[in-house]
Amino acid sequence: MKWSNQITQLVGTEYPVIQAPMFGVTTPEMVIAASRAGALGSLSLGDLAADRCSDLIRSTAANLNAPFAVNIFVNAIPEISADLRAHYNETKAFVEQLAREHGLEVTLPALDSIRVTDYREQIDAILSHQCKVMSFTFGNLDEQSVKRLKDNNVIMIGTCTSVGEAVALEEAGIDIICVQRLEAGGHRGSFDEMPIPEIGGFSLLSQVKEHVHVPLIYAGGLYNGNTMHAAKLLGAAGFQIGSLLLKSKESALLDFEKKRLSQVQESDIVLTRSFSGRYARGIKNKFIEILDASQKILPYPYQNKLTGELRKAAKAYKNIDFVNIWAGQSIHAYSELSTQDIIRNLIREVEILHTSLVV
Repeated sequence: MKWSNQITQLVGTEYPVIQAPMFGVTTPEMVIAASRAGALGSLSLGDLAADRCSDLIRSTAANLNAPFAVNIFVNAIPEISADLRAHYNETKAFVEQLAREHGLEVTLPALDSIRVTDYREQIDAILSHQCKVMSFTFGNLDEQSVKRLKDNNVIMIGTCTSVGEAVALEEAGIDIICVQRLEAGGHRGSFDEMPIPEIGGFSLLSQVKEHVHVPLIYAGGLYNGNTMHAAKLLGAAGFQIGSLLLKSKESALLDFEKKRLSQVQESDIVLTRSFSGRYARGIKNKFIEILDASQKILPYPYQNKLTGELRKAAKAYKNIDFVNIWAGQSIHAYSELSTQDIIRNLIREVEILHTSLVV
């Protein structure tokens, strides 16, 4: 069965909306609300351990009688070398001192205490819960994982940020490709961390459409009917929204973070590696400015693991200068309605637009 038929069954609309899996922002409640709005909800599992993945899948499925997607990270893990160890210790000391200078007392983890997740263990959990849609980012799946997922009739959605990545995904047997534009909020889905492909969204979508034959989801800057309709004209079969839901009732952002989002200006949105070691687009603050200038940045996932405790402390003290708030370049009025209402309003808007254009 072609994906267009599958997605119609899942979401039942000519403009299929997929709720973006925003790790750290998406909650099971957001996934449930998105699904109830007629969209495909996406549960972000990131690089969580398999048992935690199982907990989240179980709690979401228990409250939702509809299919939903799960999303994982499939990045390569850098080998711990003597150089990496020295770099880690240097960066750890730098960030701890920086935090103290700004009123945050925090002890960051030692390198040997960090545990990283093999995504194959996550796939074990996903298959054990009979999930039927799995998306992934930061790379491509290995051949054995693709076969296991196909054998279990799991629809696979890969992320590309370039034509080359899109072709690689199709050649690997991935069912659907999510085309992520440079303007999108959050982490780049690029296979390689650097250099980042600097390709605008609609240009990338058009080029990918010319080079691959699998259905495409478009992600980045979608916040109203006009942007969705434009993406459809360029070949998108589905539309992934994320930043639109940042202030929603179900978002995991805290009130002080949502307040900062309400005040954001175009010039505040930057691309940075400061918090995680991978490029991500979000709201500029003191930590980003200092770290980007210092070059005290480890490769992913070690920078991300290092700064995790710092971000927790900053949230506890409501210190906006040491938390990451990922957001895209399309600045708009971020609604505080429920995810269900935001998506329903979006679908209604684009359907009205589509009707007027057809007539």
